Amino acid sequence: MGPINELWEYLTLATILIVGAIGVLVALVRGRGGGRKTPPRVDRDRDGDVLTQDRPRTGEDLDPDVDSDVENRGGGVIVEEPPVEEAPTLERPDSAKGRLQRLRARLARSNSAIGNALLALLSRGGLSETDWEDVEDTLLASDLGVEATTELVDSLRTQVKVDGTTDPALVKQWLHDDLLRLVDPTMDRRIAATREGDKPAVILVVGVNGTGKTTTVGKLGRVLVAEDKDVVFGAADTFRAAAADQLTTWGERVGVPTVRSHQEGADPASVAYEAVKAGIGGESDVVLIDTAGRLHTKRGLMDELGKIKRVIEKLAPVGEVLLVLDATTGQNGMRQAEEFAKEVAITGIVLTKMDGTAKGGIVVNVQRKLGVPVKLIGLGEGPDDLAPFDAEAFVGAIVG
Repeated sequence: MGPINELWEYLTLATILIVGAIGVLVALVRGRGGGRKTPPRVDRDRDGDVLTQDRPRTGEDLDPDVDSDVENRGGGVIVEEPPVEEAPTLERPDSAKGRLQRLRARLARSNSAIGNALLALLSRGGLSETDWEDVEDTLLASDLGVEATTELVDSLRTQVKVDGTTDPALVKQWLHDDLLRLVDPTMDRRIAATREGDKPAVILVVGVNGTGKTTTVGKLGRVLVAEDKDVVFGAADTFRAAAADQLTTWGERVGVPTVRSHQEGADPASVAYEAVKAGIGGESDVVLIDTAGRLHTKRGLMDELGKIKRVIEKLAPVGEVLLVLDATTGQNGMRQAEEFAKEVAITGIVLTKMDGTAKGGIVVNVQRKLGVPVKLIGLGEGPDDLAPFDAEAFVGAIVG
């Protein structure tokens, strides 16, 4: 039995060696394949109980002394915060000073026809009565008005006669000085946009259809925002839903809220009242009220303007009533201005569409008729193409 036992021992040892070698080979193969997979993590709460799908981890299971980032990195439940909405990027309007300088060249292109024609006539030498009639016609064509034209021509004729010269440089200076006097740089052209005590300044914008009232309100809002004013829009043109939508869009671009009615044909006085009320509650600096366009011949609609003003003044005084006029309408625009002035106390004029027109004389005419200044001038369709009126810059642009 001895040899058999020895053989058995040899076979057992060989078997053990073979099994061991196979185990090593298997381990090597598994190592090349990435090794053993880590068993799935079992999350437990602080009492040691396993967290299952029926009992997920809650805020109470987290150790308050453990940093949340560490907890998240450890494979626990990640609590996602709701996405933070980015604030809309608001436009920063051009300053009033900057836009006036930028628009002066455009104004010169629009009105240089007046200055060029006048200088050509006045510099001829030996001016006849026919020549002076041509000067008058040129001024009348610019909507200067009969009264102002007569005054200007008489002044120029006297200077030419006394001085006895038609030197172009001297004539240009005479024309500049006389026009500036007619435009009147002494008029107060400031916009009443300053809070009075706990009340915001209220600006009412009126005019006929098609003059650009809603656009003017939007652009004026940009002028005031550029001056760091807190502004509220009131969309009191309730006859056109598009007007309220348009004004809302203007406001959204610069962060100005708009008070409006979503019911077409709502009482405009109520909307204006709520806008002023919102301005008081929000401690705003200015409330800008847009009104519906109306023909100056429609008595009922003109009476409505008076009602809007009265209702507003139950809350705050209306410090500014701006009449928007289309500079190209000439004498028709003058009649409109006079009728509006009868219904509400106009405090200032906004002249739109001055670009591409040689009708600059309307500035003098409307000021003389109403006794109020032109305060703003529109020179294009861009959002910042509305500028405070500057008498010196205006006359300089005409004369060149």
